[in-house]
Amino acid sequence: MLFDRSGNRKYLTTAEWQSFLDAANLAEPFTRSFCWTLAHTGGRLSEVRGLTPRHVDPADGTIRIECLKRRQKGVFRELPIEADLLALLETIHAIAAKRADAALIDRQIWPWCRTTAWSRVKDVMLKSGLPEYLCKPKALRHTFGIEGVANQNIPLGTMKKWLGHARLESTIVYTTPTGREERRLARRMWQPIKLEF
Repeated sequence: MLFDRSGNRKYLTTAEWQSFLDAANLAEPFTRSFCWTLAHTGGRLSEVRGLTPRHVDPADGTIRIECLKRRQKGVFRELPIEADLLALLETIHAIAAKRADAALIDRQIWPWCRTTAWSRVKDVMLKSGLPEYLCKPKALRHTFGIEGVANQNIPLGTMKKWLGHARLESTIVYTTPTGREERRLARRMWQPIKLEF
């Protein structure tokens, strides 16, 4: 699941993730906030696109995302988010004021169709220098999983909840060591063996 049929990675390395966020900072405000929210929640494109001010809770520092892959409608997952992301959403979208307005609280934060959202994210990814095969919004979801489970040791149960997986087996995929963690394990394995020239 972490590699496509050609053997290409489906996720970004930590450095690539940072390059994406740096490129997002140069985009127009709505695109910038969308890219940051997508990257920091692990949400699917349509899940993040469907967010309204009601789903952002500045008091709790959380975002509630509706799990769109479930058969049952109205299943939400709640994620804690960084103060910087909350501040960005407030600055660009005036979340607090919209939460207090009955006419605005349930309007989409990003009033785009799926195609527009997809192309905006892809444009930022291309500008960040990512190879074409990685320029897909879903790569950010895979990156969120890898960063959390394999690189930051977030407990599987917590990451299952944050990603909105129905089954733990879907989350276990991200336990496969990758990148720097995999190289560290490889060094540990070969450390006792000395190569002579």
